[in-house]
Amino acid sequence: MKTGLGPLETRLFAYAQLRGKQVVRVEEIERNLRLRRAQAAALLARLSRADLIARVQPGVYLLPGRLPLGGAWSPDESLALDTLMRERRARYQICGPSAFNRYGFDGQIPNRLYVYNDSLSGERRIGSVSLTLIKVARKRLGDRETVRSAAGVGALYSSRVRTLVDAVYDWSRFNGLPRGYEWIRAELRSGRVKAVELAACTLRYGDVATVRRMGALLEREGAPDTLLRGLERRLRPTTSTIPWIPTLAKRGSVDRRWGVVWNEREVLDGR
Repeated sequence: MKTGLGPLETRLFAYAQLRGKQVVRVEEIERNLRLRRAQAAALLARLSRADLIARVQPGVYLLPGRLPLGGAWSPDESLALDTLMRERRARYQICGPSAFNRYGFDGQIPNRLYVYNDSLSGERRIGSVSLTLIKVARKRLGDRETVRSAAGVGALYSSRVRTLVDAVYDWSRFNGLPRGYEWIRAELRSGRVKAVELAACTLRYGDVATVRRMGALLEREGAPDTLLRGLERRLRPTTSTIPWIPTLAKRGSVDRRWGVVWNEREVLDGR
């Protein structure tokens, strides 16, 4: 970690604080500090390596509002993510394990943010913030809510209902099943979510397998038949079946209405 600031570093932080800027670009520093492009790029890269600023993407950096005394700095998760998404002009929502923890479904605090978005895929790090970016079609983004961080930055999370649907839809990525079924049952019985909300969200953001599994679960939980028929209309007649628990062998009785094999009935029955 860098222990002292040279003249160029001091000029950079003075410029940013005077202008009230937290995001800077190489060309901006080149122009306003009257440096060569290579000098400006090297200055920002050097401060990033010293953990005094954070690289968002090539040529774009986040600076602290106030220089930390004798220590490293990193943006909080919301600021890092919001800045990246703004730079990419991308829509996004925090999902998966990050949302599972937010709504109290899973007590484990993930060491990274999981993010659906319409621009980027892969792993990325901004300061000490680790991101798993999952690129999806824009039509799969929606049903979100804004959560303010301690720093006052708004972050967009998948809603409680959407998070439950994604536990079923994206089960392989998020390790969402079979535990997602128990979350849904608990939320229905507590009244925090309603069957009609789950059905509507499933129809909008789920695939055929999600509709089958959600339909089977809601029927088991006593949802009205009018609601179930709405899900059923999404399905084409077929003789194929899918397992209730995708990671287990497809052995058990078959629910013909939904084409689901009850391969672990004790999970559904709570035994």
